[in-house]
Amino acid sequence: MRLITLFNNLSVDGYFEGPNHDISWSKGDFETFPTDPSEQADTILLGRATYDLMASFWPTPAAQAYPEVAQYMNSAQKVVVTHRPFEPNWNNTTVVTNNVIDSIQKLKERPGKSIIMLGSNNLCVQLMEVGLVDEFQLVVNPVALGEGTPMFAGLKRKLELELVDSKTSPTGVTLLTYKPA
Repeated sequence: MRLITLFNNLSVDGYFEGPNHDISWSKGDFETFPTDPSEQADTILLGRATYDLMASFWPTPAAQAYPEVAQYMNSAQKVVVTHRPFEPNWNNTTVVTNNVIDSIQKLKERPGKSIIMLGSNNLCVQLMEVGLVDEFQLVVNPVALGEGTPMFAGLKRKLELELVDSKTSPTGVTLLTYKPA
């Protein structure tokens, strides 16, 4: 399976969250997502903080404002990478606490469509550095924050990328798709 990382909140100056973990600036524009996300990926990879955020929203009635995305998020297989074991409260969730690189490599070797990693900057950088990320989908919001958490914070080496696609919504949110060069 391909491993795709999707940053669905990214400012034009490269931050995925503002100061104090603020994400209120995101347009929340789902027009840049595939019409049927299940056609793209059948497994969602998350870090613990992203899992907690997603699990607190997608199973709730408020998520029904986005019925196709909610259905996908709630039914897809989810894999959470965390340092501390926990009992997940969102259906179809597996927790990985040890041998992360080996576990993700084995996950990629399984039959299926793709794995989509949502947010989870630390996990993304860790997997980038060992060559496990096959594609980057960056959802860029038309806002500059000036400070916050950089998307690739902690990256220890330069990674060349090749733009393979772009799509802009009426609100100015742009989906940029890159592959490692």
